[in-house]
Parts: sequence; C-alpha cells; structure tokens
Amino acid sequence: MTGPGDATAARDRLETEFLEVVRGTGASAAGLYLLTPDGDALRLVMMCGAPPGFVEPWKSVGLAAPVPAADAVRENRLVWVGSQEDMARAYPRAALTAPYHFALAAAPVAAERSWGALLLLWPGTHPPRISGRRRDNIVFGCRRLARLLEEEEDAGRPAPNPARPRLLSTRTVRTGRSQSALAVEDFAERLPGGCCALDLEGRITFVSSGGAELLGRGAAELLGTRPWHSLPWLDDPVYEDRYRAAVVSREPVSFAARRPPGRWLDFRLYPDASGISVRIEPAGAGPRPAPVHGERAGRSAPARAGQLYQLMHLAAALTETVGVRDVVDLIADQIMPAFDARGVVLSVLEDGRLRIIGHRGYSAAAIERLEGVALDTSLTPAGRVLAEATPLFYSSPQEMEREYPGLPRTTDKQAWAYLPLSISGRPVGCCTLSYDRPHEFTAEERAVLTSLAGLIAQALDRARLYDAKHQIAHGLQQALLPHTLPAVPGLRVAARYLPATRGMEIGGDFYDLIRLSDSTAAAVIGDVQGHNVAAAALMGQVRTAIHAHATAGVSPDQVLTRTNRLLTDLDPGLFTSCLYVHLDLARRCASMASAGHPAPLLRLPDGRTGPLDVPPGLLLGVEPDADYQVFDTLLPAGAVLALYTDGLVETPGVDPDEATAGLARHLADIPDGDPERLVDAVVRGARPARQRTDDIALLLLRTAFGED
Repeated sequence: MTGPGDATAARDRLETEFLEVVRGTGASAAGLYLLTPDGDALRLVMMCGAPPGFVEPWKSVGLAAPVPAADAVRENRLVWVGSQEDMARAYPRAALTAPYHFALAAAPVAAERSWGALLLLWPGTHPPRISGRRRDNIVFGCRRLARLLEEEEDAGRPAPNPARPRLLSTRTVRTGRSQSALAVEDFAERLPGGCCALDLEGRITFVSSGGAELLGRGAAELLGTRPWHSLPWLDDPVYEDRYRAAVVSREPVSFAARRPPGRWLDFRLYPDASGISVRIEPAGAGPRPAPVHGERAGRSAPARAGQLYQLMHLAAALTETVGVRDVVDLIADQIMPAFDARGVVLSVLEDGRLRIIGHRGYSAAAIERLEGVALDTSLTPAGRVLAEATPLFYSSPQEMEREYPGLPRTTDKQAWAYLPLSISGRPVGCCTLSYDRPHEFTAEERAVLTSLAGLIAQALDRARLYDAKHQIAHGLQQALLPHTLPAVPGLRVAARYLPATRGMEIGGDFYDLIRLSDSTAAAVIGDVQGHNVAAAALMGQVRTAIHAHATAGVSPDQVLTRTNRLLTDLDPGLFTSCLYVHLDLARRCASMASAGHPAPLLRLPDGRTGPLDVPPGLLLGVEPDADYQVFDTLLPAGAVLALYTDGLVETPGVDPDEATAGLARHLADIPDGDPERLVDAVVRGARPARQRTDDIALLLLRTAFGED
C-alpha cells in the first residue's frame, strides 16, 4: 500500500529527473508525454519553459496522430526537426499552428517497455543539425526517465496522470547578488521611456513608472494582469502572437501598437528562460502600420491567439479525413483529448430520426438506447440544437435534468456538449461530446467548439459523399470480378483483390479461373491501364473475351491473339497486360502465354521458388497483328503457381527484378502450402494499405493430384 506522501515523493523524483534531463540537453522548453492506460494516446504530464496555454492543441494526442511525439513512440526513434522549414515539410499541420522559429526533438521514453515521449525545444538560433553528443544526452536522459518510471511502478506507485500538465521552472536560485531589489528598480526608473517584465504566462510582474505612464494605466492596475486583458488597445491576437513568438523562439521580437486616440508606441521583447523584458518607447516619425483592430464598443472580445491556433490545428486535421470512419477517429483521437471529453456520438439526420454513424466511449447498451431517437425537441437536446441551429452545453446531470427529466440516466455521463452540424443552413446531424465528470464549459471552450461544429459538418458531408462513391465503386468492382472460383479436381486455388488506397478504389486488375473439363482449366490474370470506371469497364470486356476464346478450345497464344484483335478494333484508348495459363492436370503440365504481364512464380514442393521465363509479348490493344509465344512447364504434385499483378511488387525506387526476387523469397519462406493461408501471408507482406497506390490481384494455384 502507498499513501499520498509516497505518491508526492514519486512525483517529485520524476520532476527532478525531468528537469535534470532538460538542463543537460540545453533545451529552452520541454514536455514529458506519458501513454494513457489504454495505450492509444499520449498525455502531457509536465512541462517547462512555456506556459500550458501554448500546448493546448497538443496536451493530449492520439498515438496515430502525425506529430513528432507520436512518431517517436510509434517508431521508437528520435525525431529531429531542425527548422520551421523542416517542420512545414514533415509536419505541415503542426507548422500551421506553431509558426515560430525553433528546433525540436522528440524521443521515446522507453526501457523494458514504452512509457511515452520527451519533447524538447531550442531557440531558432540552434544549428539545423543535431550533434552526436546532444543526441546521446537525449537518448540517455530518456532511458533514465523510463527506468525511474519502472522503479516507481515496481514499488506500487503508478505514473502520474494529472488533469492538466504541471508547469515547472528550470531556474536555479541565484545567490550572492550585490544589488538589492530597490537598486534594480532604481536602475529601471532611470532609463528613458519605460519598461516592464512578463513571466512566461504573459503576466506583468514589474512595470516602471515610465512604462505605466506610456501604457496609460497605474502600476497597481497592471501588475498580475496580461497586457491584452488589461489594455483594450492591445486586445488582439496579433499582439499576443508576438509574445508567443518571443517565448518559443527565445529571440527578440518588436512591434508597434497604437494607443488611442493616436499615439504610437514601439515594443521590444527580450525573452529568456524566466520571462520577457519589454522595452517601451514612443514611436519615432515615419509611416505606421494600420491599426490591427477598430473600436470594440458593443462587440464581443476577439478570439485569443491560442484559441485560434487550436482551431487551426483541428481544422487542418479535419481536412485530412476521407471517409466517415476517418472523421469519427479524428474526433475521438484528437478533438476529444483536446477538450478532455471521454465520449462522442456522431449522428446524422435521416427520415426525422437521428442515426448514429460513429461513437466512442459508450457501451453497446447505451448506443442501442440512443439509436434512432426521433427529432423531437422534447425528447433530446440533439433535436433542439438541430431545430435552433445553436449548440447546447450541460455542465452536470442536474443541469440537464431541469430541461430533460430522466435523460441523464440514459448513460453514465456527467456533462455534455451538443453541437449542431449544418451545411449551408441545412441541418445534417449532431456531434455530442460527453464527460465522465461534471465539466464547466469556459467561454473560450464554447467558442472553439461552436466554430469546430461547422468544420466537422463540412468534413462529414465530404466523407459521406466519398463513402457513397466508394460503395458504388466497390459494388461495380465486385460485380466484374468472379463471385466464386469453380472447383477443379486436382487443384486448390485462392485469390485476393486489394484496391489502391487513393481515388474511387476501382481499377482494371482482374483474375479468373475457367473450368474447361474434368482435367483441364484456364487461369487468367490481367491489368487494364488506369484506376477509373473506364478501366473497370474494359476489364469486364477483356474477361468476357478471354472466357469465350478459352471455352472455344484454342491454344494460349491464340486466346491472346484473338482478344488483342478485339481490343484494337474497339480502340478503347487503354492497354492491357494479361497472362493466360492452360492447365492440363492429367498430364501435370501448364502452357502459358503473356501479353506484357509480370512472369508467374513457381514454388516447387521442396520450397525452391522463382519466376518462370515466359516470353513477354506486346500489351493487348497496341498492335492488331501482334504474335504471342507459348511457354510450357511441368507441375509436380504440391507445386504452387502464383499469378499476380505489378501492384504487388512495384515500389518507387526499387528495381522490378529485385522486387520480384523478394516476393519469391517471401513465398518460399512461408511454411504452409495451403493456398488460402499462403495468399493471406503474401498479402500481409505487401506494402501497408496507406502506401498502396496501385491495385493488387493475386491468384494462387496448388496442384493436389490424388487428393480428390
């Protein structure tokens, strides 16, 4: 058993080690991310060198998110970003929401297991390349943090999981100072113009009398406030952004601002690890920039810079979504953590009812109760937000109970944000964020969530359109491919089709198996140029033509010759590669002809695997009088013939022969000879789906003489 004192001591040890690592690397700011208990996200637990408000979009990030900390953990490597240009290339979304000059490193905190990531920032003056010594300091420091976390866990003290990150200071106590605080104040008062000091969170900690006079407020009114809160003429995201730039880049920043009615002041900000010194002087003669805002009387306060950057960050993420599943995952992985929500329900309006198309953080029973609720303002807040096109926020069950008696008991949630999703004034659905505890929604949270609702609606509308097109494309593709492969005595077969992961996911790759008699069959594989409806339509014509010629009993070369003549007569403007194989199972041999298609692989019973030397002919549809040669080979019992399209082996920058040899080695190394298990193993060895830019068709034929 451990008590509160033990937990506090453990936290102090981790904070001390964290600060030691930061000092050892010379970083100006840092943050420690730890994996959440479910392992799906990273939560920022402590930081130094910058205020927590700066990291609002990244205080919790999904492990799949395209950010340096997630990449470091996922790929178990140190991620280095040496400049803003590097950030824009590698992490455009992060660059959009942190447009400052700095260098960054993210390293995994791991030893026996992965704990999270350490994020380190240096000023923009840092060299764009990381030195070997600094890299070693980071790696060794992360290992020390991981070992400490493991020791604490072994002692029964789990890793910290605070609701908000703890802000720590890297400053050391300075002793032996010869000047008193009064002498320092006198020094500042003797300087011309004025000055003030801000801490890292932007609060005024000191202001000279000259500075107070120039700012137009008494020192007592200014101390402890942020300038953009206490001075209305500085209440604009542009000025707050200059302060942010100084804190992050650790470089001097200057700007001019107009103090009403028309007095211009020059501000020069000089940052370090403890805060910012600000020099304030009357502006000299010369042209001045236009004021960044007009009179605000009767208008609501502008959005804060941090609020705008958070919205930009999430908006950029929403633009990357493709299907409805992507939108749901984005909300769950990034929007929910950004607002500390623990559940989400995404509903669309259909026939006067709300149909749930995605959810996270709810039990199946709860979703069943919420599914298909009528769009009635007296039954659910979702109906009201869609009818009135305004969001609703409930901070506690008691607050909701007053308007919707009994509804809070439908689930075990304790706070809710109902966001209407509308497109051009037309209601399309509702996004509900929920909390496991009562949650007070701040004005800034409400503003960001309200703005975010419109972006979610746009993303959802695009995603539903994409999914509808995908379903049409998938249906067409499936209709053109064989529904089942015929049973042929003495032959075991398995086939797979994997669409490209871009566009409509429809293309011209095809395969077929044609039973000609009890002891003969024809296997076909081909690839029509392109990934569109035209390619799919031509693929259907090619399959039909080959099937007709094959059943007419002609030889493999004549099947391709006759099909080629048909295609040149049709002149579709697309070319087709094709491999036709005639299987004579009684004679245990195969005859084949190729129209520019990749050579098949033959795996012998002893495991030896390699490509067959089939003479490649011209692609179908190029030359009407093209000739094709026949290649014969024996098929011993237990041999596997692999027919495939080039999407399985072609990779940019890789020699095709090397890629084919790699596929042959992979096929040879698979111990099981069953075609279904073989084809699954080959597909798993293909490129990940997110990197696949071409269709893949794969047909495996295993001779099984005497097994029937």
